[in-house]
Amino acid sequence: MLVLSRHENEAIVIDGGRIIVTVVEIKKGVVRLGVQADRAVVVDREELHEAKKAARRTLE
Repeated sequence: MLVLSRHENEAIVIDGGRIIVTVVEIKKGVVRLGVQADRAVVVDREELHEAKKAARRTLE
């Protein structure tokens, strides 16, 4: 795992600029992130991703 430090309004660039993650706000221990990516790129919170995986398993 790569661990990076960023401040508000700073970003990281992934896959040559196809995905950009920006720290929008840090308040009371909560970090708000903005993600810029092509519409074809699926971006989910981890808990939602895991719920979708579990739902797919039950359909199999």
